[in-house]
Amino acid sequence: MSDVIEVKAVDAAEMESLKTWGWVSYFLHLIVAVAAVVPSAQVSVFLLVVALVIDLVKRGDARGTWQESHFSWRIRSVIWAGILYVVTAPLWIFFLVPGWIAWTIISIWFLYRIVRGMVAMNKDQAIHG
Repeated sequence: MSDVIEVKAVDAAEMESLKTWGWVSYFLHLIVAVAAVVPSAQVSVFLLVVALVIDLVKRGDARGTWQESHFSWRIRSVIWAGILYVVTAPLWIFFLVPGWIAWTIISIWFLYRIVRGMVAMNKDQAIHG
Protein backbone atom coordinates (compact mmCIF):
# COMPACT_ATOMS: atom_id res chain seq x y z
CA MET A 1 0.00 0.00 0.00
CA SER A 2 1.32 3.37 -0.94
CA ASP A 3 0.13 6.79 0.02
CA VAL A 4 -1.15 8.85 -2.87
CA ILE A 5 -0.49 12.56 -2.70
CA GLU A 6 -2.74 14.68 -4.84
CA VAL A 7 -0.76 17.41 -6.56
CA LYS A 8 -2.61 20.21 -8.27
CA ALA A 9 -1.26 21.53 -11.56
CA VAL A 10 -0.97 25.28 -11.17
CA ASP A 11 0.46 27.68 -13.70
CA ALA A 12 3.18 30.15 -12.78
CA ALA A 13 0.84 33.16 -12.80
CA GLU A 14 -1.54 31.51 -10.33
CA MET A 15 1.37 30.49 -8.08
CA GLU A 16 2.66 34.06 -8.12
CA SER A 17 -0.81 35.38 -7.30
CA LEU A 18 -1.09 32.97 -4.36
CA LYS A 19 2.34 34.04 -3.16
CA THR A 20 1.33 37.70 -3.36
CA TRP A 21 -1.81 37.02 -1.30
CA GLY A 22 0.35 35.06 1.13
CA TRP A 23 2.71 38.02 1.55
CA VAL A 24 -0.20 40.42 2.07
CA SER A 25 -1.56 38.12 4.77
CA TYR A 26 1.85 37.66 6.42
CA PHE A 27 2.42 41.43 6.55
CA LEU A 28 -0.99 42.04 8.09
CA HIS A 29 -0.25 39.33 10.66
CA LEU A 30 3.20 40.83 11.25
CA ILE A 31 1.78 44.30 11.95
CA VAL A 32 -0.60 42.84 14.53
CA ALA A 33 2.09 40.58 16.04
CA VAL A 34 4.63 43.39 16.44
CA ALA A 35 1.98 45.67 17.94
CA ALA A 36 1.10 42.92 20.42
CA VAL A 37 4.71 42.75 21.63
CA VAL A 38 5.49 46.50 21.67
CA PRO A 39 4.12 48.20 24.79
CA SER A 40 1.33 50.72 24.11
CA ALA A 41 1.21 49.95 20.39
CA GLN A 42 -2.40 49.45 19.47
CA VAL A 43 -3.50 47.98 16.17
CA SER A 44 -7.03 47.13 15.29
CA VAL A 45 -8.06 43.50 15.39
CA PHE A 46 -9.65 44.38 12.05
CA LEU A 47 -6.27 43.79 10.33
CA LEU A 48 -6.10 40.30 11.78
CA VAL A 49 -9.66 39.56 10.66
CA VAL A 50 -8.84 40.75 7.12
CA ALA A 51 -5.76 38.50 7.06
CA LEU A 52 -7.77 35.55 8.38
CA VAL A 53 -10.45 36.03 5.72
CA ILE A 54 -7.76 36.16 3.00
CA ASP A 55 -6.30 32.90 4.32
CA LEU A 56 -9.66 31.16 4.54
CA VAL A 57 -10.69 32.23 1.04
CA LYS A 58 -7.39 31.58 -0.75
CA ARG A 59 -6.47 28.31 1.00
CA GLY A 60 -8.71 26.37 -1.39
CA ASP A 61 -6.92 27.89 -4.40
CA ALA A 62 -3.60 26.76 -2.94
CA ARG A 63 -4.73 23.18 -2.24
CA GLY A 64 -2.13 20.69 -3.44
CA THR A 65 0.69 23.26 -3.62
CA TRP A 66 3.47 24.07 -1.16
CA GLN A 67 1.67 27.34 -0.41
CA GLU A 68 -1.32 25.54 1.10
CA SER A 69 0.78 24.89 4.20
CA HIS A 70 1.29 28.63 4.68
CA PHE A 71 -2.42 29.42 4.53
CA SER A 72 -3.12 26.66 7.07
CA TRP A 73 -0.16 27.77 9.22
CA ARG A 74 -1.51 31.32 9.52
CA ILE A 75 -5.06 30.13 10.22
CA ARG A 76 -3.84 27.78 12.97
CA SER A 77 -1.64 30.54 14.42
CA VAL A 78 -4.59 32.94 14.75
CA ILE A 79 -6.92 30.27 16.15
CA TRP A 80 -4.41 29.07 18.76
CA ALA A 81 -3.42 32.60 19.77
CA GLY A 82 -7.10 33.50 20.13
CA ILE A 83 -7.78 30.44 22.27
CA LEU A 84 -4.74 31.14 24.45
CA TYR A 85 -5.72 34.80 24.91
CA VAL A 86 -9.26 33.82 25.92
CA VAL A 87 -8.08 31.09 28.31
CA THR A 88 -5.62 33.43 30.02
CA ALA A 89 -7.97 36.45 30.09
CA PRO A 90 -9.11 35.70 33.66
CA LEU A 91 -5.52 36.26 34.81
CA TRP A 92 -5.96 39.92 33.85
CA ILE A 93 -9.12 40.18 35.89
CA PHE A 94 -7.74 38.62 39.05
CA PHE A 95 -3.98 39.08 38.79
CA LEU A 96 -2.55 41.85 36.62
CA VAL A 97 1.07 40.69 36.48
CA PRO A 98 0.40 37.03 35.57
CA GLY A 99 -2.01 38.20 32.87
CA TRP A 100 0.60 40.53 31.45
CA ILE A 101 3.23 37.76 31.50
CA ALA A 102 0.91 35.23 29.85
CA TRP A 103 -0.14 37.60 27.08
CA THR A 104 3.46 38.67 26.47
CA ILE A 105 4.49 35.04 26.01
CA ILE A 106 1.55 34.37 23.68
CA SER A 107 2.36 37.50 21.66
CA ILE A 108 6.02 36.52 21.30
CA TRP A 109 4.99 33.00 20.25
CA PHE A 110 2.61 34.47 17.63
CA LEU A 111 5.33 36.80 16.32
CA TYR A 112 7.76 33.86 16.12
CA ARG A 113 5.27 31.82 14.06
CA ILE A 114 4.69 34.68 11.63
CA VAL A 115 8.41 35.35 11.13
CA ARG A 116 9.13 31.61 10.77
CA GLY A 117 6.43 31.38 8.10
CA MET A 118 7.76 34.44 6.27
CA VAL A 119 11.26 32.94 6.17
CA ALA A 120 9.92 29.69 4.67
CA MET A 121 7.76 31.61 2.17
CA ASN A 122 10.77 33.63 1.09
CA LYS A 123 12.59 30.36 0.32
CA ASP A 124 9.53 29.01 -1.57
CA GLN A 125 9.26 26.20 0.98
CA ALA A 126 6.28 24.66 2.69
CA ILE A 127 6.00 25.28 6.43
CA HIS A 128 5.51 22.37 8.80
CA GLY A 129 4.99 22.19 12.49
